[in-house]
Amino acid sequence: MLGQSGCKLEFPCATCYVDPYLSNSVQLLDAPDLERLIPIPFLPESVTDADWVLITHQHIDHCDPHTLPKLAVSSPEARFLAPQPVIEILRGWGIAPERIQKAEECWGDLSLSLKVRAIPAAHPEITRDSEGNLHQVGYLLEYQGKRLYLAGDTFVRQEILDTLLIEGPIHTAFLPVNEHNFFRGRRGIIGNLSIREAFQFAEEISVQQVVAVHWDMFAANAVDPDEIRFIHQRLKPGFSLLMQTKVLNLSDARISIIIRTLNEATYLDELLHSVAAQKTEGLGYEVVLVDSGSTDGTLEIAERHGCIIRHISRDEFSFGRSLNIGCEAANGDLLVFISGHCVPADEHWLQQLCQPLLDGHAHYTYGSQLGGPLTQFSESRIFGKYYPEDPCQAPNKYFCNNANAALMHSIWSKHRFDEVLSGLEDMDLAKRLVQDGGGIAYVPRARVYHYHHESWRQVRRRFEREAIAMHQIMPQVQITAFDAARYIYQSVMRDWQAALSEQSFGIHFIDILCYRWNQYLGSYTGNHLNRLLSQAEKEQYFFPD
Repeated sequence: MLGQSGCKLEFPCATCYVDPYLSNSVQLLDAPDLERLIPIPFLPESVTDADWVLITHQHIDHCDPHTLPKLAVSSPEARFLAPQPVIEILRGWGIAPERIQKAEECWGDLSLSLKVRAIPAAHPEITRDSEGNLHQVGYLLEYQGKRLYLAGDTFVRQEILDTLLIEGPIHTAFLPVNEHNFFRGRRGIIGNLSIREAFQFAEEISVQQVVAVHWDMFAANAVDPDEIRFIHQRLKPGFSLLMQTKVLNLSDARISIIIRTLNEATYLDELLHSVAAQKTEGLGYEVVLVDSGSTDGTLEIAERHGCIIRHISRDEFSFGRSLNIGCEAANGDLLVFISGHCVPADEHWLQQLCQPLLDGHAHYTYGSQLGGPLTQFSESRIFGKYYPEDPCQAPNKYFCNNANAALMHSIWSKHRFDEVLSGLEDMDLAKRLVQDGGGIAYVPRARVYHYHHESWRQVRRRFEREAIAMHQIMPQVQITAFDAARYIYQSVMRDWQAALSEQSFGIHFIDILCYRWNQYLGSYTGNHLNRLLSQAEKEQYFFPD
């Protein structure tokens, strides 16, 4: 995204710029108080890769006199697609007529695999000249069977809806959300759709994702991004919301990567960059993020990476319910689960994790987990126990962990995750799957780094929550006070011995004692609670203090 309504779309066959505003001409030529709120991403003189420049109408924040003539020089092979009034302007700037093409209300080719069609835009009404040429347009682009709608500046009109429904389905819509109101109109700002109007528009034409535009450039015409996200969260429409996105996923996803988040900004960007670097032998994928109220920039990171975003409120939250929401939003045949504070160890993680499912050797897989530099010594020892190098040494046949796992979509549809359990929803589904004749596979080479940075109270709560769930899944598992004391003593002794052999005993002496104490105190307490959590208790167990 370039700000305002501008964007750069890179296809393998062509690079297109749409309404690029790469200057401060509005302030210089129109109104001194309309200063850019976001920096110029790059200068028009540096644009050397443009194949096509699409202009929607003649307003200077879309048809920029300080951008387009310079871009025409720096990209001498670029061609310009525009409505008739803009064509006259481009010619007046010295751009050769043979480089300019009129935007037509029929399909044409931008390249062998990229097609375009002009769509009416109402700014504020749909207007045509005596020969029927549109004064303002939006554009439909089609690439590999997927259609994108770039609305330009527009209000909603029935003719526009009818045209889009005929030309649908539309995968992604770029829609303005800077609503018209009296005060903007009084100073000559026409405005466009309101947020709710844009979302209802998107639902009516059944898009899969909306890119919100025209909200970030000028203070007099701005929209608070938190308001856009809030309305999307409250309305819960059937499409994902993207803002300032760097990635558009148009693939027919065979893999849906589902991430549960609550304030995961620390590692989420690294995780999503690692996902983008995965080598999947041609398999398409999408990322679905289910958020339970992040306030630390998690959603902004997800939007930049083009994630499908769903929301769950705190009073609705359980681990199983949030995963079910993500699975319901997923289009993939394979569902991959990874924690928001996990990062794949290499570029083969996704393929390795999914391969047993693709080969038909299993229905549910899980990969190994590694600690990071700041991981508690005892936590790393637990990882080593549950995720050994030799798959034959893996835990019992029901064991699975959704911090790094993959599941057939058809299996999830049949079994779904338990929405009442306080944790271990993965083991519960795995148990039901095995009892139904299904198979689970451990894939040690599908590695992730799992970063836990918890207080001792949070460690204790985590194990307590899991013990409550374990008692419901396997009621025969009982932990007595003597068991807990014995486990604490034995695990501490073994960890201290391991630390001595690694010459780090002095560093980890106290941490080992604290970790194991809270682990088994939580396990003992949770094993004996054996009850459903109240809402107040859920707040304590699931959410950070």
